[in-house]
Amino acid sequence: MRTPRPSALLGAGLAMLALLGGCAAPGTELAAASRPGTGPGSADSAGGTLVYGHQQEPPCVHGGWIEQGYLSHQVLDALVSLDEDGQVVPWLATDWHESADHLTWTFTLQEGPTFSDGTPVDAQAVVDNIDYWLAGGNGTAQVWIGPYVDSARALDATTVEVALSQPYPRFAENLTQPYFGLQSPAALAERTAEENCRQPIGSGPFTVAAWNRGQNIVLDRRDDYDWAPANAAVQGPARVARVDWRFITDPTARTAALRSGEVDAIYDIQAFEWSALESEGYELHRYVTPGRPQQLSFNTSRGPFADERVRQAFAYSLDRESVVEAVGRGVIPYEGNGPVSRSTPAYSEEAAARYSYDPERARELLDDAGWEVGADGVRVKDGARLHIDFPYAINRTINQDGAAIIQGLQQYAEEVGFEVELIPFPPSAAAAGAYSGPEDYDVSIGYWTSVNAGILLVNWRQNLPDSPNPSNSAFYNDPALEATIREANSAVDPDGQDALYRQAQEYIADRALSIGVYDRLSTLAVGPHVDGIRQENSQGGPVFHDAHLVD
Repeated sequence: MRTPRPSALLGAGLAMLALLGGCAAPGTELAAASRPGTGPGSADSAGGTLVYGHQQEPPCVHGGWIEQGYLSHQVLDALVSLDEDGQVVPWLATDWHESADHLTWTFTLQEGPTFSDGTPVDAQAVVDNIDYWLAGGNGTAQVWIGPYVDSARALDATTVEVALSQPYPRFAENLTQPYFGLQSPAALAERTAEENCRQPIGSGPFTVAAWNRGQNIVLDRRDDYDWAPANAAVQGPARVARVDWRFITDPTARTAALRSGEVDAIYDIQAFEWSALESEGYELHRYVTPGRPQQLSFNTSRGPFADERVRQAFAYSLDRESVVEAVGRGVIPYEGNGPVSRSTPAYSEEAAARYSYDPERARELLDDAGWEVGADGVRVKDGARLHIDFPYAINRTINQDGAAIIQGLQQYAEEVGFEVELIPFPPSAAAAGAYSGPEDYDVSIGYWTSVNAGILLVNWRQNLPDSPNPSNSAFYNDPALEATIREANSAVDPDGQDALYRQAQEYIADRALSIGVYDRLSTLAVGPHVDGIRQENSQGGPVFHDAHLVD
């Protein structure tokens, strides 16, 4: 027997997974209230321990994964920061400028900051970090600046000159991402990789006091800290003495810990809990992450999706918006654009609207591609079933809400004759690189955070033997597409740059290489005994420098 129509399943099944949540618009948002009760920390506004529940434990405190960026941002300062208006503002650098030929960037550093080992944050330290990034010390930093930065040198103790191979007008903006946090050059040179992984030495407001694997990381305040970014609410040392950063994978357990007062704040709020927590008086933050949203990348190198018609059929078969609305209930935004999210500058509405739900069009395309309806409803061609392997990293790339959305998409695709096998796999397998090669999947889901549409080069640069690109999850090599994105990245006219970025997004949509599903969120719920937690503006991670405990 055929299964019931997906719309019926969504109404009966997904609605139970996603109860009514609050509504919020794109960007960084705050819903605040207070409630009576007690929290775990001291009420001393200049001290105490803030207890925070996070959903994932990264392999290192620093690195190229967003979860590492959230942690390292508490420990490693950067040259510049991003304010709430998307403007680059001073941090360790007080000033910067681009040369007339757009091939040299010069940064002037403030005097006085030191790393927690006593090493000065001087120009040579910045040069050493840039060399470290370019050599692959941080893979995400490398993919952002590697195609553009030729070299860096210290002109004097407080002046750094960075030479580019081609113009890169958004260079300073990209440096606001926490992947570009500076480490002590002495630590990089003298300590082991494991020591720097576990306890990196930065110039930030906190130091790593302890890491109890599988349980928590303890961050202690640095009392001599006095160089917070220009957009910080307060200057000087952090207001809490300690942050107990706990790893609580289960979302139900995290929310229960918040309600019981075991923790002061939690990350990653389930959509169905949003309105309840808001009505109970918790302070809620929601940030729609710029960059690549949660999107489906089709494996174009082999299998059914090597045929553009089959990719388009899959796209048309999915009522993505209904699924996201059923699970997200106004908290999780639907996103039709695969290459970039709605909170990313130069977003293309045309690309986002390319594939509306049209199951009849999907069937026509599959007929045209030679896939006939089999006896059990699954399409077949040359004796092979239209089988789709769809792995996803549960509790790493995909949270519980995301898993419910994927299950809803599976039901829609099967209605037109796809046989979709969902393959959830654990964070440990994801960290080891599981399901990342061209033989491992037919379609994948994932995101890449960014502050601008330059993420397109990261995701769509060709994957060639002499210049591999494992971030090209569609395994799609197209020199014309890459050329358009490179031209955009180097365009010095903002309007011309945006037009090129939109052109690339529409090129990707036309060929159904990637389709959007929902915008990736960074969400926080904060208890009544904490004020001043904010979300960092380039990635949405929590910032604890300004936070303090109250009665």
